[in-house]
This record gives sequence, structure tokens and C-alpha cells, in this order.
Amino acid sequence: MILDARNIRIEDYDYPLPDERIAKFPLAQRDSSQLLVYKNGAIGCHVFSDLPSQLPDDVMLVFNNTRVIQARMHFRKATGAVIEIFCLEPLAPADYALSLQSTHSCRWLCLIGNAKKWKEGALQLVFDHAGREVVMSATRGVQHGDGFEVDFSWNDDSITFGELLETLGELPIPPYLNRATEESDKTTYQTVYSKIEGSVAAPTAGLHFTPTVLDAVRAKGIPTHELTLHVGAGTFKPVKSDTIDMHEMHTEYISVSRALIEQLCYSPRRVVAVGTTSVRTLESLYYIALSLYRNPQASPEELRVEQWAPYADNPELSRAEAMQLLLDYLDRTGADRLVSATRIIIVPGYRFHIVDGIVTNFHQPRSTLLLLVSAFVAGDWQAIYNYALAHDFRFLSYGDSSLLWRVDR
Repeated sequence: MILDARNIRIEDYDYPLPDERIAKFPLAQRDSSQLLVYKNGAIGCHVFSDLPSQLPDDVMLVFNNTRVIQARMHFRKATGAVIEIFCLEPLAPADYALSLQSTHSCRWLCLIGNAKKWKEGALQLVFDHAGREVVMSATRGVQHGDGFEVDFSWNDDSITFGELLETLGELPIPPYLNRATEESDKTTYQTVYSKIEGSVAAPTAGLHFTPTVLDAVRAKGIPTHELTLHVGAGTFKPVKSDTIDMHEMHTEYISVSRALIEQLCYSPRRVVAVGTTSVRTLESLYYIALSLYRNPQASPEELRVEQWAPYADNPELSRAEAMQLLLDYLDRTGADRLVSATRIIIVPGYRFHIVDGIVTNFHQPRSTLLLLVSAFVAGDWQAIYNYALAHDFRFLSYGDSSLLWRVDR
């Protein structure tokens, strides 16, 4: 199977997407967006506020509660050149929460715009905070692929790095919107249930949910659960190779509570993941469990999910067996959350172990997210996308959404 998966041609996952079909801004009312429902080859059109009535009683919903940070900053050199620094992931401290709480210095892996004009020396930003002048410095370090280590420091220990980003940073909306960030994006590009800061892109399927829709879901007796995956800039990385085997997936950091793992272990409810980030997190749990099955004493580093791990010759575990291995690991380590990292790629040929339904938006042509959708609906993605194009659905991050049920063939 791995050879077939690696040899998938990305040109087979292309479709015409006119610029006018890309939603540049969200609708004024989040839950008035269109909802495509796909099940067993049948396609229907609804309004997102109808989602509770479209969900059967025997499911649970799982959301990604990550919150987008204002990760893009602009520095100006003495020559006048503008240098953009886009924070991707923390390096020292390596924990998102600890880094955002840092009060004097921290180091991040960053993308640098106009990097050729910043060879050496520190960049500085001077700004006012609560009536005090604060100086923030950035020093460029070692390069890692497309990114660079950047050391940040500032002269006021009463300010956290998270507060600095809130003051100086800009929300990094997707590049395909082809417009500047506006003040409204600070609200509309966050889910109503976002809590844990760390993402540089929103889990956009969740943007359609309102408190009213969530209340209606719960009133129906459908439990809702949360996990955390911090979305990286790699989510926008196009597939440039002819076949998918040459595409390198980015690392994403996940955190899943013991309570959710217990529900996945003991509850007979089917799992509906809100967003592809939730899908990747939930399916990664299965492969973390496989690592523990092979080596119960595996170190946290050995539990990271590598890109092609799902396509190896793996033993078969049930959902309950896999989740019990994770619970045993938490018992052994005394932890109440499973924290790990994943580079999982889900392409046609993948076998789903946890997720039965997905709420997701309409994704870019030739993208890994479109490959994930194709895997989930057993290759029927073209019928879904042709329907959406023919019925005036809006595409990408601020566009409409779909409720897809898994097809096993």
C-alpha cells in the first residue's frame, strides 16, 4: 500500500477554482453559511444552522480549541528596509504556553520576509506600553529549511511575549485571500471556542459554529469534546512535486486530555471531527498507540507520528484497544494529557481508525487537505466539489462547509 500512496499524482487532485469563488471575507452571521451533506454518495444542501438536525444521536463532536496568535511582526532597518518576522514555533522555551509567558527573552523558529536584507545585527522595535517606552530586539540565528532561529529580547520584565505579539503583531490570515489583515479578522478568524494560544492559522471548519449551534447540539444530547493541535504555516504549503512522496509534511504539536481518550476508549459513539486538524490529531492517537504496542517503554520522542507511519505493515488494533494503551501510558507517566507531535499525511489508501464523520471547508486544489478528503470519501471528492461549484458554495477559509460521512471501500 505504501508504494501506491507515495506514487499518488497531485495533478489528479486539481480542479478549476475561479478567484471569485474564494471567500475573501466571512458572512456577517457565521451559521448562515451553506452546508453540503455527503453520505453514501448522496449530496444535499443545507444551512449550517441545520447541522444539529443533520447529526444522528449516536455521535460525539470533537473540536480543536487552538487560538490563532498575532504571529507576524514588521521591523524596519536603519536603511528603511522592512523585515517581516513570522513566528512559527517556540524553541526556547519549546512549550507554547511557557514561551508566550516568557518575560525577558525567548527563541522561535520563524519565517523571514526580505531575509536577504537582514544578514546580521539586531533589529529593534520601540513602542509605548502603559506609558513606558519598551525596546524589543530580534537577532537572526541558524537556518532550518525555510525558517530561521530568531532570538527575541525586551527590556521590560512586566510584559510577556504573548502580550508583545498582541501589541506589535498582526494576525496572519491565509495568503490566498490576497488582502491585508483587517481589524475584523481578529474576531472572525477565531472560533468561538478558541482557548489555547499557539496557532498561526485557524482551524477554519470551526469558524461556522455559533453559541446557538453549539447549544442546539448539546440540547440534542450530543456530547462535545476538545483537543488541541497548533496549526502551523505548513498548512498553506502547496504540493510542488509531481507525486506526493516528495512532499514533506510539517510537524504539528498536539495535546489530548485523558477525559477525551477515555471517551474514545469506552463510549460506543461515532466520532465526528470538526476540521482536518481534529482528524489528524485523532488519527495520530492510533499510531501513537501502535508505538506503545510495539514498545510499552517508548520515550516521548519515540511516540511522535512520522509522515508515512500509517502506510507501513501495521498490526490491527480496535479503537478501544488503542485508546487503552494510551490510558495505560498516562497511568504509567502520571500525566493527565497526552502531549506529542505528528507529521501524519492522510492520502487515498489510508484506513481511518477513529473518525467517522468530518465537518470541513472546501480546500485548495492540489493540496494535502484535498487528498485527506478524497481518502475519507473513497475518491468521491470530485462529485462533492463539482456540486459545490455548481451550487454557488464559497471556498477556502472564510467559505462554506460540508458534513462528510466516511466511505469504506
